[in-house]
Amino acid sequence: MWISILFSGVKALLEYLSAHVLACLVPAFFIAGAISSMIRKEVILKYFGPGANKGLSYAVASVAGTVLAVCSCTILPLFSGIYTMGAGIGPATTFLYSGPAINLLAIIYSARLLGGDLGLARAAGAVSFSIIIGLIMSAVFEKKRKEKAEFAPAANPEKPQKSGLVTLLFFADLVAILFMGAWGKWWTVAFLLAMLLILLKLWFTKEEVLSWLRSTWQFVLLILPWLLVGVFAAGIIKAILPPEVIQTWVGGNALRSNFIASVAGALMYFATLTEIPILKAFLDLGMGKGPALALLLAGPALSLPNMLVIRSIMGTKKALVYIGLVVVMSTLIGTIFGSFVF
Repeated sequence: MWISILFSGVKALLEYLSAHVLACLVPAFFIAGAISSMIRKEVILKYFGPGANKGLSYAVASVAGTVLAVCSCTILPLFSGIYTMGAGIGPATTFLYSGPAINLLAIIYSARLLGGDLGLARAAGAVSFSIIIGLIMSAVFEKKRKEKAEFAPAANPEKPQKSGLVTLLFFADLVAILFMGAWGKWWTVAFLLAMLLILLKLWFTKEEVLSWLRSTWQFVLLILPWLLVGVFAAGIIKAILPPEVIQTWVGGNALRSNFIASVAGALMYFATLTEIPILKAFLDLGMGKGPALALLLAGPALSLPNMLVIRSIMGTKKALVYIGLVVVMSTLIGTIFGSFVF
């Protein structure tokens, strides 16, 4: 029995490494390294810092996922990049939630496969969730972080800044590599990599490229070990708690059923879009629509690997508050939604 459980963890780890690391996580690490090494801190603070225009900060952060189309683990290097550069914890956690939760394709796919009511509720819930979570995190933690930042020495104040067009092309290329790699468009990825090399050759110095690579490696060391441990543990959890067990507890719309669905979704790892066919199977076997929405709101944004890495980036207290907000709000909205649909 224990051998099969351990094998499930190893299988989950191997599947993750083969399916997601090269296509999604590696480009995300390079984007995070670029944010850290090639964008001045003042630029991040202008749009996401504690003193930034709140309406603009939260509006941009809350719809980030419609462009990125990433999973709960791929978003981590990007979140770490803007957070460690000084972004306010409110906009940063809004971005952390919205990145995997507001994938436009996933919302459309949800509506087509699960029904228009669930698709619309997922879209509305994800956007509003991300902003509410960010505002609460800001209210609880931002003052203390802002005070620390005021007394902290400025980091790399002389960091050079490229022209706007070069910077835009550089980041657009990296994001396109992430997007196309996730969809297996390898010829397009090869072309984009060639364009990236040309950009680096023409517009970046050797020192800038090395700084970018060093920053990328730092994010790999910070995030990847926890991520792999979490994926392995998630595989074990799946073996211990098979879908049949979950279905017996989420067949109605009781508050308990929605809470269990939220917690189960938070612990499980879903690659982009994979939560939808899994949830369709649960619905066909009698899962209530309220718990289904609760799982849709908690699952893509959280996973056991995701939570372990968030703790290493933000600290235990902030991570627990963030995770608790996602689970509690998913539970409540799922319960409310389930009361109005049949």
